[in-house]
Amino acid sequence: MENEQLLPFERNRFYVGKLLTSSDFLAEQIYLNNKRRFLNSMMFGSGVVRGLGVYNLDDLSVIVESGMAIDGSGREIVVESAVIRKLSALEGFESISGDRAMLMLRYREEPIHPTYSIAKRERSSAEYEMNRIREGWELFLSEQAPQDARPDTEFLSKSTLYADSDYEIEVAIPGNVSCGERVKLSLFAKRLSESPKRLSLDCTIHTPAFTDENGDHELPVKFDDIMPEQGAALRYDFFLDARNEPAPESFLLAKAASVRVRVDGENRLPDGDLTLKVNVVDIPLYELIGREVGRVNLETALDAGDANTVCLAELSLQRSKTDYIVEKIEDRRTYIRTMASEAMRREYASYFERAQAAVRSGGEMPAAPDFDRAVLREPLYATGLCEIPLGANPRKGEVFCSDEIMHGLGEGNIHVDVGFEYIAEDGRSTSVERHTIYGDPELFERENPQVAYATTAVKVYAERGSFIIAAALTKPTNYAVISLRWVAVKLPGGAGQLPRKTAGLSISALTPTVVLGMRETHYFAVSFKNMEPCTLSYELTERNSGEISADGVYTAPSKEGVYEIRISCADMPTVSTYAYAVVKKDPFKEGEGETDA
Repeated sequence: MENEQLLPFERNRFYVGKLLTSSDFLAEQIYLNNKRRFLNSMMFGSGVVRGLGVYNLDDLSVIVESGMAIDGSGREIVVESAVIRKLSALEGFESISGDRAMLMLRYREEPIHPTYSIAKRERSSAEYEMNRIREGWELFLSEQAPQDARPDTEFLSKSTLYADSDYEIEVAIPGNVSCGERVKLSLFAKRLSESPKRLSLDCTIHTPAFTDENGDHELPVKFDDIMPEQGAALRYDFFLDARNEPAPESFLLAKAASVRVRVDGENRLPDGDLTLKVNVVDIPLYELIGREVGRVNLETALDAGDANTVCLAELSLQRSKTDYIVEKIEDRRTYIRTMASEAMRREYASYFERAQAAVRSGGEMPAAPDFDRAVLREPLYATGLCEIPLGANPRKGEVFCSDEIMHGLGEGNIHVDVGFEYIAEDGRSTSVERHTIYGDPELFERENPQVAYATTAVKVYAERGSFIIAAALTKPTNYAVISLRWVAVKLPGGAGQLPRKTAGLSISALTPTVVLGMRETHYFAVSFKNMEPCTLSYELTERNSGEISADGVYTAPSKEGVYEIRISCADMPTVSTYAYAVVKKDPFKEGEGETDA
């Protein structure tokens, strides 16, 4: 059964008295198959879902593992068990003339199970018909790699810098670029003629809305005496920084007079100036990428080159007197990401510090190789506790300020919110729980929250990466401190530098668990991994769990229990660890009370 894309889809309409023939049942199968395959193509694309690794069995044979793939037409290709194949037995072996070959997989249907036919066909005297169609597969060899038919013309702006009968030089850059983003400009030098001529280029591209690594609006481009294979192109990549303000209808320009081309020592001039349109837009990067990919039309999306094949491996071959010997196998599988493998990916990622950070922040693990840059462009946050001392006899209307607090998100546009935190019994569950009130605590006055009533404000120092909290009492209070929970969020698209990288940095308590008697003290020393010693911040995660000084000296409470201490870097709160104090009554000491610390 051929997988023809029927657009629009047509399905059977059943009604009472309808005469059903084999063509109706066949139409039903075609409809269901094509609808499923169309969705496979749109939702997943083509490539390997699981398995299908290729390995040497001996010099003349390969083994292909079991697995599943989807081809460009959305058809499922299932290799149910590992198979061994001699190269000489594969289709395409006789046509190999070079020292490499691509091992390819494709979908194949095969009629099986011959069955006696009661009604002979009009134009045939066959007494048997095949009763089933097996959806199978086949391996073959090809010297040509599958064509990469990505619809880059839909989102790339391209223009020819130079062209003649020998060479063509093309420049490409995304047509839409987010403000402040670094973007890649690619130059392709393609050899057209059969004669082996060398090419040199020296020019300057003016970039009014972009700057190069030196902060200039002129990008120098130069290479000498290159000679790619006929029909092939050499690619040169340059990176530019887009301006922070929108610049619609901007252009990259290169005057013909400033473009110096030399082919085999002969100086040549382009026919005209280079004009390449680029829009710098005020749209977040990931939203822009989603728009650009999503607007690709259906015809372009379905144009997947050689849609009927999936490339598995590239074989490096060595010719012997009687045969080809497999010298090396290089993996060429393109993988399809599915929801079924998400849990396995996250479990595997848990073994890597940087991947863990991406998962903990609620983001996805980037598929791009530039992992650091992708993770750091996700919105980041940090949180912590702050206590503002009120001193003796605080008065209504009096303003109190915290010390300067480092939030650890680096410079830039940071939003900080604060809430009143306290521990109390929840009337619904009769359990002791932590509560935080953001906003005006007087709105919850009937619940009698154990906080000092006050209004708060935050002053953020964007260039220092810090902030100060101010609180003004709205009512007299007997509390000695105002306990606040702060949450800082780095807003995407804001100005400033990227936050300080914490991947691979860690601290740990030299003695993570200590056993103490009541009111005994202990200093929690810390070791640093992959980082220089820094200022530490110590805090107790529960109230009435003792005392801890700013330099890490813990004093146990007058009550038995297990108490938790959080230790973090003052300027990087996400780099943290925990220590535990097990407090027990010493039976040989007398006079130890049971009052809370």
